[in-house]
Amino acid sequence: MGIEHKNGGSSSLDFNVPLLLDQNQSKLKDLEASDNDDVNFIGTTSFSKTCFNGLNALTGIGILSTPYALASGGWISLILLFTIATATFYSGLLIQRCMDWDPNIKTYPDIGYQAFGRKGKVIVSVLMHMELYLVATGFLILEGDNLQNLLPNVECFEFGGLTIGGKQGFIIIVALIILPTVWLDNLSLLSYISATGVLASLFIIGSVLWIGVFDGIGFQQRGEFINWDGIPTAVSLFAFCYCAHPVFPTLYSSMHKRHQFSNVLIVCFVLGTLCYASMAILGYLMFGSELQSQITLNLPTNKLSSRIAIYTTLVNPISKYALMVTPIINAIKAWFPYHSNKRLFRHMVGTSVVMSTLLVALAVPFFGSLMSLVGAFLSINASVILPCLCYLKISGSYQKFNGEMVGIGLVIVMGIFVVIFGTYASLVDIIHMFKF
Repeated sequence: MGIEHKNGGSSSLDFNVPLLLDQNQSKLKDLEASDNDDVNFIGTTSFSKTCFNGLNALTGIGILSTPYALASGGWISLILLFTIATATFYSGLLIQRCMDWDPNIKTYPDIGYQAFGRKGKVIVSVLMHMELYLVATGFLILEGDNLQNLLPNVECFEFGGLTIGGKQGFIIIVALIILPTVWLDNLSLLSYISATGVLASLFIIGSVLWIGVFDGIGFQQRGEFINWDGIPTAVSLFAFCYCAHPVFPTLYSSMHKRHQFSNVLIVCFVLGTLCYASMAILGYLMFGSELQSQITLNLPTNKLSSRIAIYTTLVNPISKYALMVTPIINAIKAWFPYHSNKRLFRHMVGTSVVMSTLLVALAVPFFGSLMSLVGAFLSINASVILPCLCYLKISGSYQKFNGEMVGIGLVIVMGIFVVIFGTYASLVDIIHMFKF
């Protein structure tokens, strides 16, 4: 956002996340918008509001795929969910320690710069942008899947004499609906709408529970104890659920009492993991091995509770899409400083980003496999491996052989295994789906 840091120049990337702020928090934004170097500035967001912001960042569309992840790996993969949650919680603490080490650090790329110089900052920024881009693409696929589920009789559309399949047509329509939101100069309204993500997750869980108890589905499926072939998919999708780490520096900087941030992480990870585990267990008991990549695709559309869950699922991505791609748009604009302030140029860049995600969504319309790839390759790198490596370098702990060094080393090794096997399994799934 143009903050000049002592540790390495201007930070043009800010991970855009909807934050519920206290009234005086606008002072923090004013500070960030200027070239003020007062690194001792303290935010004003309370503990409870930071917890809400953290939960909103942590609980997203990943909750729809946790039942499918559990069905892929079997009941034993619940252990993997808790393992990923523990590892990402610990890496979140390491991000806090990095920021405590140097008060000049304000954003996630700053951590990369402080640890490994310009190359570290570029690597962190690229991973963040790729993750945002593919998650935004996943939003379009999710919308197409659920609209097709709601309107199964719509088999095709005609655009300019071309006949397009129902799902592809819905994806195009949603992209056109979303397009004006990326042209907005002020995203504050969308921020407040998308900040209802926590409530949306609870709505969906409640709707699924209602369907199981009162709408005749029941919880009769026993499922498998373990499915070795599906373990890489399961752990990759679970990793995707915990990809909020680029937001943590923003949350930390916004707090009035920053020493409480570790408690914020405890609250967010405990409640978030309970939501993910609850949805996974409910869905697996209800639909067993028949689960699709999103549980909403299994729900009977003739039931009111199902429609509430599906409508809730449809609204959230539309409000969050612009927030996801705004950092990408800002980064592209930074390459063209002479044109960056022109509204037409911003509209052209925003339109190009939306159209490119649309093309990817049409070319790879496989939500589960794409999000599995994001989880295995991007989320694990950004949320597990990089925080560990940056902390070791910034703190100098890599020079000492002790319990902390061993623990961090084990987390890194686990992350590398997930990246290798999870990425391979995701790519194989995508290739396999193309063949059919």
